[in-house]
Amino acid sequence: MNMTGKLERLQQACSGVKMRCQEPLAEHTSFRIGGPADLMLFPPSEEELAQILRACQRLELKPVILGAGTNVLAPDEGLRGAVVCTRDCLTGMERRGETEIAVKSGVTLAKAAMYAYELGLTGLEFAQGIPGTVGGGVYMNAGAYGGEIRQVAVSTTVLLPDGTEKTFAAEAQAFSYRHSAFMETDCVITRTVFRLTPGDRTAIKARMKELADRRCASQPLELPSAGSTFKRPVGGYAAALIQQAGLKGFRVGGAAISEKHAGFVVNCGGATAQDVLSLMEQVQQRVYDHSGIRLEPEVRILTNPEV
Repeated sequence: MNMTGKLERLQQACSGVKMRCQEPLAEHTSFRIGGPADLMLFPPSEEELAQILRACQRLELKPVILGAGTNVLAPDEGLRGAVVCTRDCLTGMERRGETEIAVKSGVTLAKAAMYAYELGLTGLEFAQGIPGTVGGGVYMNAGAYGGEIRQVAVSTTVLLPDGTEKTFAAEAQAFSYRHSAFMETDCVITRTVFRLTPGDRTAIKARMKELADRRCASQPLELPSAGSTFKRPVGGYAAALIQQAGLKGFRVGGAAISEKHAGFVVNCGGATAQDVLSLMEQVQQRVYDHSGIRLEPEVRILTNPEV
């Protein structure tokens, strides 16, 4: 069965789920880059998500999972097959006991941080300015200003490709720098339990404001980007290495190294995925030539499978 036939079968099997054909990925990524997805589905609950996964497994389709699209670069030609978008779909938060909150994967990290603040719980302040979803943040062990998801995530529940549920607790989540066990599987994160600490709401709010002010002062929030483009290398910082190589403002097409923060590649207007990829490759080479350090991408680069 060809791709068109498989997608028609998927639409029939999941007829009750909201979906769109030829949906522009540029409208679902913070880079504002990317061609159309053949079929994008928006499951409102774990039950509908499980239904989609089971249908995809029967049809031998491997769906691309997209949250808020804040750490991804989508291809100019779009994505063949099915894309499942969880942002604003798998939502909901609840308190569990005195210090834990359970948050579904489609909730933004910023909303989760605000929920913790409202409950007088400290530990998620670092996440207040991270625009991605909880699912995406857990997937890559997102972090900022000394905080990381691994410091507070005690368990994560996922759906396997056959639609069954599994929970990874404690060390089974295998967190490390910008990595988790979920990167090594085809599972889809549905919710995470965070263990926090009782704190003073005034102090929590002040810390969140401090971090927000620091972000506004140092990051190019006024332009589309995918956040930090490269991972932090051992013994250094990507932004410093890029700046030392004289690359601030370096541009390829509509993509450029930010003048405000050299760790960000920004879309100055009309940038293509190819512009960004070419820019990244040239930056990697010039930083390596200058320092001997090879930068690794932090942004998730989506590609189509080879036919």
